[in-house]
Amino acid sequence: MPEISRFLGIVIGMFYNDHGPPHFHARYGGNEIRINIETGEIMTGTFPRRAERLVAEWHTLHKAELLENWQLAAARKPLRAIEPLE
Repeated sequence: MPEISRFLGIVIGMFYNDHGPPHFHARYGGNEIRINIETGEIMTGTFPRRAERLVAEWHTLHKAELLENWQLAAARKPLRAIEPLE
């Protein structure tokens, strides 16, 4: 999974040519979730509550950049790094 951001032990990534709806993946420890970019809802998986809140905050700050990366991934172009949560 190409990594686009990393913060506080959470790795955010996107797969090239992945199926819709537009989403990104987040890994933390042994857990992984898929998050809908448009709605911010968790599509699959579970996270500890604190890590889930951090990803939700990061998503809110970077929704437009995530949608841009989704379009780049669909076109099989290099993804852009997104600033981590501080």
